[in-house]
Amino acid sequence: MSNLSFMEKLLDGIEVEWKALGKVGELIRGNGLPKSDFTETGIPAIHYGQIYTYYGLSTTSTKSFVSPETAEKLKKVNKGDVVITNTSENLEDVGKAVVYLGERQAVTGGHATIFKPGKLILGKYFAYFTQTDEFGSEKRKYAKGAKVIDVSATDMAKIQIPIPCPKNPKKSLEIQAEIVRILDTFTELTTELTTELTTELNARKKQYHYYRDLLLRFEEEEMELKTLGELAENLDSMRKPVTSGLREAGEIPYYGASGIVDYVKDYIFDGDFLLVSEDGANLLARSTPIAFSVSGKSWVNNHAHILKFNTYAERRYVEYYLNSIDLTPYISGAAQPKLNQKNLNSIKIPNPSPEEKIRIVAILDKFDALTSSITQGLPREIELRQKQYEYYRNLLLSFPKQDTEVVA
Repeated sequence: MSNLSFMEKLLDGIEVEWKALGKVGELIRGNGLPKSDFTETGIPAIHYGQIYTYYGLSTTSTKSFVSPETAEKLKKVNKGDVVITNTSENLEDVGKAVVYLGERQAVTGGHATIFKPGKLILGKYFAYFTQTDEFGSEKRKYAKGAKVIDVSATDMAKIQIPIPCPKNPKKSLEIQAEIVRILDTFTELTTELTTELTTELNARKKQYHYYRDLLLRFEEEEMELKTLGELAENLDSMRKPVTSGLREAGEIPYYGASGIVDYVKDYIFDGDFLLVSEDGANLLARSTPIAFSVSGKSWVNNHAHILKFNTYAERRYVEYYLNSIDLTPYISGAAQPKLNQKNLNSIKIPNPSPEEKIRIVAILDKFDALTSSITQGLPREIELRQKQYEYYRNLLLSFPKQDTEVVA
């Protein structure tokens, strides 16, 4: 019998009740814990920012530590507790969760909430639920802020969670444990396959970067240089940031410094444009491209510059070039790196003939299709594996939504 068939039998005739998170456990908002408090050894500490990038859905150890004196001032995390992020510049990262399974008591700080599960819910069952579209829709209702988005512990407590067989706690936990077991299996298989594909993808990327750098290096004395301000029309004055709470949900991408941050109903732009990060740590880290093309209807906030070009080849050529060079000389600010419009427009770019740009772009587009495109090549395989996992996760965690319970 398949896992899903087993689940159908397990849930057959089972009552499901949606309960407010605050009714099935205790939520405690963290306090303090700047990174400057970290020590080499000491009391295990979970920083909210590490939940976005470092931890998976559960962990037995922490990346960081604090002194016993600092730990005394912070909120305590026990084995089985779930640490949830409250704050981020990206709504997707708000509500990310990690189940702490370490034997030693840990601590956490501000911008994080500790969820201590009660007798009706498993911590990892809840952590999986935070990855679903249903949870995403719920947290959107309570999100506040523009540049920095926050869902408070008080509002987090109002989010509805499906509890199977609520009148029989033992049975309820058995069902949740089986859901967790199946999802753990899917997660392990997806991770193995994704790791293999990612290894191959990284090899392709190295090859791509080699040819990109080779094609975009010119003898300066033989090549005309133009500033970016001469090559493109800047449309920054048309940008309109909208706070998350005021955005009307839709299908049109809402772009920020590093890509899509939301989907909205209306649009500002309709066409082909190059977006360039205006601020953020990625300007220096370059973990994702700082220049990226967008097409069709879009809304852009004030964290990305908007450039318009006369031809496809012009736009893509500049996109490839900007992503290949060191932009540090044009970036101001240390704590908050920024590439302002004046500095952006002053960037000097080699300006070969239109025919040469077409040739360069045609070659690099082929490599890009194998490394970055989600419609062909290895990235599509990785995307399909992830979507398959998300499909089964949402299927296992989708229940009829009838009765709900609110936090007083």
